[in-house]
Amino acid sequence: MTTLQDPHETGTEAPPVLRTGPVLLVLLSAMFFAQFDFFVVNVAAPSMEESIHASSAALELVVGGYAFAYAAGMITGGRLGDGYGHRRLFVIGTLAFGATSLLCGLADTPGQLIAARLAQGLAGAVMVPPVLAVVTAYFPDEKKPRAMAWYGVAAGLGSIAGQVFGGGLVASDFAGLGWRTIFLINVPFCLVIAFAAMKVLPAHTRREKVGLDPMGAVGVSLALALLLVPLTTGHASGWPAWTWISMALALPVGAVTLWWQRTLAARGGNPVLVMSLFRSASFRGGVIASVAFMVYFGSFMFTLTLLLQSGLGLDPLEAGLVFSPMGVMFTATSMVGGRLTGRWGMNALVVSGGVTALGLAMLALRLIAADTDTGVPYIVLCLCLIGGGNGVVLPALFGAALTTVRPQDAGTASGILTTSQQFASAAGVAAVGALFFAVAGGDATGRDWSVAMAWATGVSFLLVLVVMATTWTFKRFSPPPSRT
Repeated sequence: MTTLQDPHETGTEAPPVLRTGPVLLVLLSAMFFAQFDFFVVNVAAPSMEESIHASSAALELVVGGYAFAYAAGMITGGRLGDGYGHRRLFVIGTLAFGATSLLCGLADTPGQLIAARLAQGLAGAVMVPPVLAVVTAYFPDEKKPRAMAWYGVAAGLGSIAGQVFGGGLVASDFAGLGWRTIFLINVPFCLVIAFAAMKVLPAHTRREKVGLDPMGAVGVSLALALLLVPLTTGHASGWPAWTWISMALALPVGAVTLWWQRTLAARGGNPVLVMSLFRSASFRGGVIASVAFMVYFGSFMFTLTLLLQSGLGLDPLEAGLVFSPMGVMFTATSMVGGRLTGRWGMNALVVSGGVTALGLAMLALRLIAADTDTGVPYIVLCLCLIGGGNGVVLPALFGAALTTVRPQDAGTASGILTTSQQFASAAGVAAVGALFFAVAGGDATGRDWSVAMAWATGVSFLLVLVVMATTWTFKRFSPPPSRT
């Protein structure tokens, strides 16, 4: 039975009794679209390049800029949810996400599209933190593991659907809109989700409003920007001096921001980063593992899409369909992942990570050895292994990170976790994308694309090993596995 804390101790009213099914459906619908819009641009990138003459640097900003803005605003979005109500922030964020998606669909130049994507990312930063926060704060303990599993399913399927469904949207060229449909389709769904949220999400809020930390929010955003912007544009501009200066400045800015967070907390203030969360081994380990996972996953999906379309000559729909078996395997294993981790503990995560690593190693070795283009059937086989392993690992990472978080810190913790993940995705696209383009060079032959993908896949393999090593340490604080 779930034990509710005294509302006078937490500064909140007693959590309401929820109809968890409808609540979870509404929350995960938003999570699906947030992930969908990060990855759907990958499959539409060649069409954007032709339609609005976007350079490779502009394309990376269209992808990475969304993730950067998403990450930069996530912690503040979570804090606002803790203070002013998760339902209120969720509805505002969902409506803003729909409006900014419309702006993306109407963009006529790369600059307009990049600006609209930045705004869309900020809207997502308001919309998404309430998803995990509501589950963490209001769901009964016995229902949280299954809810976390479904969260992982929504995140993973949104990522893969961006490739598969996005390819179909681009290829269909509905009403002559081409790639614009990948954004315009969000608008009616966001209206429906926002309306449903007002009906089913809890209206519970704090009695005492949470103070904001504008200096901390600016410091976090500035540190991320100083690192991400040069990573995204450096390779296209030949790595001029300003890119190295910018990345070097990210370290002192980050250090000053952390100092301010500790100082503000010591004064009794409300820093944007609740550093005490990192005293928990589960939260700290979950963040580290999630960062490594998302650097791998974001960059792998981006570079493989480029290989399929630019290297193997597949159209957007064909390239998207290549990812569909991966989605099927992800869904299947994520449904049983909770049972596996319940029975075998963190051993299940390590073994599943090994399956992912095996698929990546097989693909990298084939790309290196092949004298001609690697065949699509072999790529699909590797993707099945990768998707099967991911389906167990990804949902479990969310649960492991948030297992010891207090309900009153749910929004902030969710914001920190999701910020780490989204910045990791953006950094992965930027850094590994730069490596990919550098290896591919200007000669767009199959051999160059294959070698570039081999290097990118090798980096992904190493990152999955980091995930495996980190999840192994979870055994110190995870409950003993069930033997039933």
